[in-house]
Amino acid sequence: MATGPVVPETRVLAIASHVVFGYVGNKMVSFVLMSLGCNVSAINTVNYSNHTGYKQVKGTKTTAEQIRDLYDGLKQSDLNNFDVLLSGYLPSAEAVQTVGRIGRELKFNAGTKPGSFFWVLDPVMGDEGRLYIPEDEVPQYKNLLREADLILPNQFEAELLSDTKITDLTSLGTAIQILHRTYQVPHIIITSLVLSATNKTLPSRPPSRMQSSAPTPRTATPERNAATSHPSTWPTSESKISPQQEQEEEEYPNTLTIIGSTATSTHTARLFRIDVPAHSLYFSGTGDMFAALTVARLREAIVAANLQNTASWKSPDDVAAADLPLAQATSKVLASMQAVLAKTAAACAVEMEAYDERVGLEGAGSGEEAEEDRHKKRGLRLSRAAEVRVVRNVGDLVSPPNVEKFKARAVEVDVEKDGVGDKGPGSQVDQLGVRQLALGGGEGAVQLPVPQDKSTEA
Repeated sequence: MATGPVVPETRVLAIASHVVFGYVGNKMVSFVLMSLGCNVSAINTVNYSNHTGYKQVKGTKTTAEQIRDLYDGLKQSDLNNFDVLLSGYLPSAEAVQTVGRIGRELKFNAGTKPGSFFWVLDPVMGDEGRLYIPEDEVPQYKNLLREADLILPNQFEAELLSDTKITDLTSLGTAIQILHRTYQVPHIIITSLVLSATNKTLPSRPPSRMQSSAPTPRTATPERNAATSHPSTWPTSESKISPQQEQEEEEYPNTLTIIGSTATSTHTARLFRIDVPAHSLYFSGTGDMFAALTVARLREAIVAANLQNTASWKSPDDVAAADLPLAQATSKVLASMQAVLAKTAAACAVEMEAYDERVGLEGAGSGEEAEEDRHKKRGLRLSRAAEVRVVRNVGDLVSPPNVEKFKARAVEVDVEKDGVGDKGPGSQVDQLGVRQLALGGGEGAVQLPVPQDKSTEA
């Protein structure tokens, strides 16, 4: 006998980018959420032909006025009774402000019913030390933090929002504690970290061997750009590389780390860590996939824990980090993603091998212009082959395999106190004239999960 979706019926307003071809932004979000039984209303912040990893794109950005106009159209027909707001890439400071007003209005409307509205904010601002967006958007994102229930920054975005340089697990714990206490964000997931064996943060891995088989790195490496969401990893394939490249890659772990936290009633972090295997490609849209799956799986977990009528879906203080609904949801999210991305990587490898073989048989012209054309065509084909294959693997979204491999684990780490007291970001006065709460005193220690066994099953 057929059964219905395990995720409770959920009405989601998704405000993010859109592409005609491929799966990033709202294209990814809508498919994933609807596959899990959620109802999605999408407002697109850009309308592009394809994601910008192709290095060429046609389309338009949506203005703040147009975003507000679309929401007002929903409102006038009483169609704005959403359970969840999921906000992703926003193309301007004005758009961030507009989405802030929409979020605050939805939150105010649900004020008499705790837990009836939940805002997931994916602050798509940049990665690897550089911004994708104009600098004036950053303070606007900070202004939204007090309204959001869950934020999904990568390492660089967490640094921007907390004004804290993240170099290891201790400074990461400090950054998360600042976000909990200064902005009172209930839930946080740092979506991508590369950690050494000694838990020091590393820059993103060098381009994969599959990508480095292309003659020039500028075509082999997709551009990190605002319309694509968070990148994934730089793992390896089987093509030949130089001894120097081999040594560089061996310095990097074969895992990616995700750190999450749900604050206690005193805004103290409860953090969990999950390590996942690295895959063999740069994927676009993985951040959107992570966000959409998190919405659905967290909704499922909080209903199971009977927290759906609790403000911000926060667990009681006696719930351990690894047992938090956020941790349980993240385990399922990562199980689904690892399955889909592994199958995408395998299919891409087959497609690119066939492409390279065909090009080799056909031959190519000589000269600089012919070489440039060959590089460009291979880069375009690689971007297409690496499109995340969610449609063909929808079963892995609905029934995540091997969830037990992605359980959260924890140990204790002391949070750094330097720069977090009276002179740190916690003492600043925001644009509304409200003094931000500071970290200080003897409350700097948080539980930061670190696996006892650093080996991770593939």
